[in-house]
Amino acid sequence: MAEIQFSRGIKEEVVPDIRVTRSRNKEGGIATFYFDAPQAFDDESTVEITGMYLVDDEGEILTRDVKGKFVNGKPSAIEAKLLMNSASEWERFLRFMDKYAEENGLGLTKS
Repeated sequence: MAEIQFSRGIKEEVVPDIRVTRSRNKEGGIATFYFDAPQAFDDESTVEITGMYLVDDEGEILTRDVKGKFVNGKPSAIEAKLLMNSASEWERFLRFMDKYAEENGLGLTKS
């Protein structure tokens, strides 16, 4: 089980576009998640977005760097950034992404 949540306990069904960059010193990196028309923005949704939670069998990774994108005053997308400052945080993120990618049919494209 690996899922992304914007409010604890509520799985986001939209699979994001994810861009990952490793730091120059190889100790960490940054991952940028872009959700186009996320379920969290559905008209019927009344949940509050409190962060982005990456949840799997090992636990939870949290970032509060979550921004909404609006078009003509209506919410259309979410961009979230996860900053990893150490090699252990980087490895933990990769373990989560391996599980998430397998469950959601994602692939890796190197630039």
